[in-house]
Amino acid sequence: MALSLRILVPVKRVIDYTVKPRINATRTAIDATGLKHSMNPFDELSVEAALQLRERGPLPVPDILAVSAGPPSSLDAVRTALAMGADRGVLVACAADTEPLGVAKVLAALVRREKRNLVILGKQSIDSDSAQTGPMLAGLLGWAQAVGACGVRVGEGGEVEVTREVDGGTEIVRAQLPMVITADLRLNTPRYATLPGVMRAKKKVVEKVGVEELGVDVARRVSMLKVEEPRARVGGAKVGDVDGLLARLRELGAL
Repeated sequence: MALSLRILVPVKRVIDYTVKPRINATRTAIDATGLKHSMNPFDELSVEAALQLRERGPLPVPDILAVSAGPPSSLDAVRTALAMGADRGVLVACAADTEPLGVAKVLAALVRREKRNLVILGKQSIDSDSAQTGPMLAGLLGWAQAVGACGVRVGEGGEVEVTREVDGGTEIVRAQLPMVITADLRLNTPRYATLPGVMRAKKKVVEKVGVEELGVDVARRVSMLKVEEPRARVGGAKVGDVDGLLARLRELGAL
C-alpha cells in the first residue's frame, strides 16, 4: 500500500484576538458573553500547513480532517477550516473549558479511530496559552513530536523535517511518521476563506460525537481560584543627571 499523509488538524474557537477580554463578576474566569469569537490564530497556521502539504507533495493527502472539542458553538471553527480547504470535520461535544489533557485524550481517540499518521495543531490557544495539548497528545500516542514549527518538509519515504526557531538561530528536528507537529507564528501566512469556499463548506460532512462514544475521561483536575487584571503601569520619571538617578533609586530601595 502506497504511503500517504492522513492529516488531522485540531481547531479551537476562541475570543477574537482584537477583543479586550473582561473578567467575570466572581473573578474566576473570563466573561465571554457577547464577545466576538473566531478560530484560534495558531490553528489557522496548522490548517494552512496541512493544505500546503497536500498542494506541494510529495506524498498524497487523501483527506484533511478538522476536529474541534467543545460546545455546539465550536462548530464555527470547524466550518472555517472546511471553508479554507479541509475535507471533513468532527465536533466532539464537551465543555468549553476542557483541560489540555482531556482534549489530548479526545484527539488520541480520534487519531486511532480515523487511522491518522500526522497531527498538525497550533502550539497554543490564545485564551488559555497553556501550550500543553500537542506534547500531551504525542505522549499519549507514543509518537515523535516537534513543537513550535516555523518550517515543515515531508519526504517520499515518510521522513519529516521540522525547522524550529530557538534562541540565537534555528533548530532542525527530523523524525519518521507518525508525528505530532505544533505550529508557530512564522510557519506560514494562512489563506482567507473565500465566499465559494464558505459555500462549499456548508455541504461538507461534519460528524458530531460525544466524549462517551470515544470512551475518554475529560473530567477537570485543576480549579481556577482567581483571575486578576494586570497591575496598571506607573509612568516613568525624568532625572537631571547621574546623581539624581542614584538618589531616586535609593528612594525606591533599588540600591
